[in-house]
Amino acid sequence: MKFRRQKIDDVQINLTPLIDVVFLLLIFFMVSTTFNQSTELTIDLPTATTNAPSSNVSQNVELVITADGQYVINGQTLINERVGTLVQGLREVTKGDSSRPLIITADAKASYDMVLRVYDAAAKIGITKLAHTAQKETAQ
Repeated sequence: MKFRRQKIDDVQINLTPLIDVVFLLLIFFMVSTTFNQSTELTIDLPTATTNAPSSNVSQNVELVITADGQYVINGQTLINERVGTLVQGLREVTKGDSSRPLIITADAKASYDMVLRVYDAAAKIGITKLAHTAQKETAQ
């Protein structure tokens, strides 16, 4: 008696479901991963245990921003709060010397927009030395 040999089937792995699973995992990890924002700004402010170093006070340009939104440059109040007026006032006080430091004293209730206008005006003139004043907190 002659038996027929069974034909051995070719064993193959179907790759279509495997590719689907890999793509699903890829999409899952892409959606669930958080990326670092490159626009974040980390500021490490310096601390001081002593008084600020003394500088030539006659060279400093002092700009005060009041609570009601007025600019005062070296004791003279500006007529309005526009950047053009601020630029002109700073030019007159500095007499074109952009190396003089600008000390900004802003009231706590002054808007942040007013401080940004000062930065904009200082950049237009070319002033690079800026400083802010603050009041030391009292211990409670």
